Amino acid sequence: MRTTWMHSAVGRFRVAAIAEAWSWAGLLVGMLFKYVVVHNDIGVKIMGPIHGALFVLYCLCVLDVSRHLRLGPRLTLLGLAAAFPPFTTIWFERVVMRRVRGAAATGQTPSAPAKQ
Repeated sequence: MRTTWMHSAVGRFRVAAIAEAWSWAGLLVGMLFKYVVVHNDIGVKIMGPIHGALFVLYCLCVLDVSRHLRLGPRLTLLGLAAAFPPFTTIWFERVVMRRVRGAAATGQTPSAPAKQ
């Protein structure tokens, strides 16, 4: 049976990381309209709660994928910190995927040390 993206910690993490980055984009556009273009805060009122919910979801997914892949405390804290600067969750998602793909190529689990 094939695992779908919603049935794996890595799949849920990837979706949350990308969605959180898109919500950052929406929030920044909303702030642009609020403070520069039309001085109307409807964009921030809409995107603020969406971004907040996706921020929390991303943080929970980082903890989940960290537990499943045994990423270690430094990488876990880096993943949680990546939620704060705009679009950094995409970078961290790629860090995790490089680790997963590298382990898959060598036939190891992502947390196992490399064979020498």
